[in-house]
Amino acid sequence: MIEGFLYVLYAALIVSSLCAIFFSVKSRRSLDARVRGISQAKMNISMGFMLIVLAIIQMFMFSGSTVRVVVGALFMVLGAFNIFAGIRNLGIFSRRNPE
Repeated sequence: MIEGFLYVLYAALIVSSLCAIFFSVKSRRSLDARVRGISQAKMNISMGFMLIVLAIIQMFMFSGSTVRVVVGALFMVLGAFNIFAGIRNLGIFSRRNPE
């Protein structure tokens, strides 16, 4: 049961990493500021999910030492902040008028 859950987490980690790379490249190549902002917001959301999945994998896979718990909690907080900032920025740039 746990092994199946870990495979799902690994798949989610790979998908979120690929999405973060895709949106990073898309934002760097874009000339339009609105498209660049939307791509960076989506990249932040993808990176937030990636950090949260990394923290969950670390907590399930390894025994709980103090350092692992602190690093996992730090990844969770950073991931939640990235998701929050990405959703906020996505809303801001989506409402912005195309120029």
